[in-house]
Amino acid sequence: MSAFYVTTPIYYVNGEPHAGHAYTTIVADALARYHRLKGNDVFFLTGVDEHGANIHKAAEDAGLAPQDYCDKMAPIFIELWKRLNISHDIFMRTTSDMHKRGAEKFLTALYDSGDVYKGSYEGHYCRPCERFVPEKELTDEKICPIHKLPLEWLEEENYFFRLSKYQDRLLEHFHENPDFVYPAARRNELLSVLDSGLEDISISRSSVSWGISLPFDPEHIVYVWIEALMNYMTALGYEIDSDQYHTFWPADVHIMAKDITRFHALIWPAMLMATHLPLPKQVVAHGWLTKDGEALSKTRGIAIDMDTDIETYGLDAFRYYLLREFSFGNDGDYRPARLHARYNADLANDLGNLLNRVLGLVNKNFESIPEPTTFGEFDDEITAMAQTTVAKLDEHINSFAFDTALETVWEFVRRINRYVQQTQVWTLAKLETKSRMGTILYNSLEALRFISVLISPFIPDTAEKIQKQIGLAEFDAVAEWGRLPVGLAVGRGEPIFPRIDIKKQKQKQPKESTQPKQKEANLVAFADFQKLDLRVARILSAKPIEGADRLLKLEVDLGTEKRQMVAGIAEHYKPETLAGRQVIVVANLEPATIRGVESHGMVLAGSGDSVVLATLETEMPLGTQIR
Repeated sequence: MSAFYVTTPIYYVNGEPHAGHAYTTIVADALARYHRLKGNDVFFLTGVDEHGANIHKAAEDAGLAPQDYCDKMAPIFIELWKRLNISHDIFMRTTSDMHKRGAEKFLTALYDSGDVYKGSYEGHYCRPCERFVPEKELTDEKICPIHKLPLEWLEEENYFFRLSKYQDRLLEHFHENPDFVYPAARRNELLSVLDSGLEDISISRSSVSWGISLPFDPEHIVYVWIEALMNYMTALGYEIDSDQYHTFWPADVHIMAKDITRFHALIWPAMLMATHLPLPKQVVAHGWLTKDGEALSKTRGIAIDMDTDIETYGLDAFRYYLLREFSFGNDGDYRPARLHARYNADLANDLGNLLNRVLGLVNKNFESIPEPTTFGEFDDEITAMAQTTVAKLDEHINSFAFDTALETVWEFVRRINRYVQQTQVWTLAKLETKSRMGTILYNSLEALRFISVLISPFIPDTAEKIQKQIGLAEFDAVAEWGRLPVGLAVGRGEPIFPRIDIKKQKQKQPKESTQPKQKEANLVAFADFQKLDLRVARILSAKPIEGADRLLKLEVDLGTEKRQMVAGIAEHYKPETLAGRQVIVVANLEPATIRGVESHGMVLAGSGDSVVLATLETEMPLGTQIR
């Protein structure tokens, strides 16, 4: 039995999880499940990063102590992973004692290497990234390349790691291990960084109080990105040199989005080299999700509504779409219309109808699963294809081609549909041909069992349903032909993917009352109301707009971003009284220009004899969605 260790990044808890987090974690889950299927000893890590300046600020905004805030946010991730059927072996929290002890051990070893020194740092800093941006990455506008926000100039005394010392060793490792970073585009980006030269990096912050103190200087907090990387080892019991650590380290695959590969493929390996520890075997990065061709944006209200799509199509359809539609490594465009098409074509038609059709024929013509006795045309072809499908699937999974892997399985699904059609099995119910009918139906059921095994890493609930309907009490996870027992009673063929007609759903209306009623004007459809994204925000500043007596220009903080909004409240609120107030804003309005000033959203207020801002009974974390 081989050991296999796969990790996701640990996600920041300064906001709720979104579809990008879900995509990374579902990919890692499919990989973990696949290796368990192969009989490997798997350890699958995911979790949350709970330290750093951003977390401290989010806690302050919520009126909570940092630990209390983290204790509130971590369960939100845990509940989502449960809903997405994520099979992790550990949910790592960086506030855990195990992580703190392990981080202190690693930091001591790093300091003892002689490659840590104290110095002053000044540079451009992105607060959302919690990252200093090197001079060679700066644009003329001095904005963060990821968040597109102005960078701050920061000066402080820090400890540094001699990253520059490991440039040649890293280059050598990249060339000796061409698959160390995948895909090739990410590898080439990092090779370009290495060729241009590495600079020493700050590993501590003296101006941040929420985090783990350096064991060799308690006045300094370890820089959150340095600390976060250590979780991949601390989760295994690194601090006590556990058997689990020795079994699973180094990690086989670190999976992440493409924007954080530099930390994982350059800084993390260099620190491991300094402490004489093995390097992870592979760093794998996927692209970003877009929505209907547009970049996701809270400001513009462009987001992926996981809840609605899972409620409409089911979890496995959502998982299938993410894994099947996008070419891993590239950016992926999430289109609800394509999810609908995949559901109907691949899941309802190809797989669901095949199961229902075969079960219907067995129930109609046999009391249980028949014994295969009369072999004929196409039988050898489908049994051979079953085994080649397994080999192809393994090849595609090993190269992270999840879309091609699923297409390979679906080629087999479609082949079984043709097999049923080519043999015209429904015409063989006569006594003289019934044994041939039994063989064809047995092969079709065994193919469905076989298919259920192959899809179980991707859509595990569906795999379970298929095997239950064909009569198996316990899941058979072995992809070898001929394991389906004869004589089992099969189910009645409940649709595993009932057809969904979106047009009909939209056309559904409540039954009209039989009593005459007067037509009500200005009613808004509930579905339209649901489109509004109402969020908790804090007013940072308010200024009059020249030539507009009723308008104020507000700067508001939504927790993850700051926005400018125009509000018609100047006759009722003095600008100096508004700073610090929590308000409710409509976050997904199209930008509008009012009296020459751009407004990105709307502050809610009640209007009568006077205007009163809509606020909250008690303060809530900024960015909280109002439902």
